Amino acid sequence: MMDHATIGQRVLATEIAALERLHAELGGPFNTVVDKLSALEGRIILAGVGKSGHVARKIAATLASTGSPSLYIHPTEASHGDMGMITSADAVIALSRSGETTELADLIAYCRRFSIPLIGMTAAKDSALGRASDYLLLLPDAEEACRETRAPTTSTTLQIALGDALSVALLEAKGFTAKDFKTYHPGGKLGATLATVAELMHTGDALPLTPSGTDMATALKVMSDKGFGCVGVVKDGTLIGMVTDGDIRRHLSDDIADQPIDAIMTRDPKTTTGERLAADALRDMTAGPNKIMQLFVLQDGAPIGLVHLHDFLRAGLI
Repeated sequence: MMDHATIGQRVLATEIAALERLHAELGGPFNTVVDKLSALEGRIILAGVGKSGHVARKIAATLASTGSPSLYIHPTEASHGDMGMITSADAVIALSRSGETTELADLIAYCRRFSIPLIGMTAAKDSALGRASDYLLLLPDAEEACRETRAPTTSTTLQIALGDALSVALLEAKGFTAKDFKTYHPGGKLGATLATVAELMHTGDALPLTPSGTDMATALKVMSDKGFGCVGVVKDGTLIGMVTDGDIRRHLSDDIADQPIDAIMTRDPKTTTGERLAADALRDMTAGPNKIMQLFVLQDGAPIGLVHLHDFLRAGLI
């Protein structure tokens, strides 16, 4: 019987070797392209035909979602009117392994005519695309993993990897943050993991707070009225402790009714800040043996919010 895994390993080994070549050869031209694109006033236009076209669409989507306005244009459609979508403020990245894709000819001519920066991504430096490009992102001329037909395999892997490298380098050059990223990914699990604590927390009159020295009967009423199963203890506007319903249960056998809340509170409880990612705050609450259900949010020591485990559940983080 044919060993399919061996074939798969051969394909992966071929592509890994090509990626290692790309890694070793990446240098000056890549830096120049990133500098050019990070200062671009317009959009990054991706173009390619066939498998290169599919990769170009993927790169355009990655760029757009990481803070670099981008779109894909099919070269044939460009020749029939879509060229008007490209302005003098834009730059074009054209993908072609051979660099001799005839459908790119009109697009190349358009870039030359209107002085639109053309970035070629090809394995052939002396090809039509290689010679016409203002900036050249040269791919290793590596063998395709499909040796029998030379179907695009290794070459498209290299294109995708180089597109990812370009997208991340631009992201970091622009100082693009997780908060910015969430703007472009508001929905689904990804949007939830990029939410901040401030977006989930309860604030204002909803907070279960009581002054230091409050008797337990009063503190229990605050806890019951607010419905979070806890109460924070404040002194001079600063959170100094916290009591949960678990603390109450643990002290049921003690005579605590007439004692101040300070007698059973947990001093210096776990807290967080509004700027933190909600996913990080959730990890703080659930890590280790002492899991907690509530977390006060502080600003300069003062409680400004509260998040409950149920808030993370509603946000889709659990």
